[in-house]
Amino acid sequence: MVKKTYLGEDTDWTPPNPSNKERLVEGSCCSCGCETGSEKTIIVEYLYLDLEACDRCIGTDNVLDEVMMTLTPALSIAGLSVEYNKIEMKTAKIAEHYKFVSSPTIRVNGYDICQSVVENNCGCCSDISGTDVNCRVFEYNGELYEVPPKEILAEAILNSIFGQVATGYSCEEYKLPENLQEFYEGKKNKSSCSCGGGCC
Repeated sequence: MVKKTYLGEDTDWTPPNPSNKERLVEGSCCSCGCETGSEKTIIVEYLYLDLEACDRCIGTDNVLDEVMMTLTPALSIAGLSVEYNKIEMKTAKIAEHYKFVSSPTIRVNGYDICQSVVENNCGCCSDISGTDVNCRVFEYNGELYEVPPKEILAEAILNSIFGQVATGYSCEEYKLPENLQEFYEGKKNKSSCSCGGGCC
């Protein structure tokens, strides 16, 4: 079953600028890092649950790498510098800090490049947590893709940079989705099992 949730249209949120995957922003008014950023800097963030076992996260990661290799030189010619960060949503605390809503997520200067959240069951992440987990699918021209083709990501990233979409995240009113809560709780319970998770 596909689940679809529309994002809010607040536009004041910009992402933190971590030096490593799990660095949290310090010294700002809130955890979203809304006091950082530059008009000449494009910050692309890839937020994901797993790059070892999840086919959808791994596949999207590979496609995004290819897209960024193509777009970055062109954006540089246009006078824009690009920061490309990959951030593992390893714990619920990190997910809450980044206001994570679905895996995988790609953001440009704090905006989700997708205008809505569409999900279906992810067998890989369900196996990781021992619970039923829904992960993101990408909607394009009436079709759904668990791993998006390059043109989907390229078009969405460029639209985000040049103002053709108006989606984003507010500094307030965020709650970790129940789907992700169950993932983290299941993953924690599975890792603490006396058999090492083999029986779960």
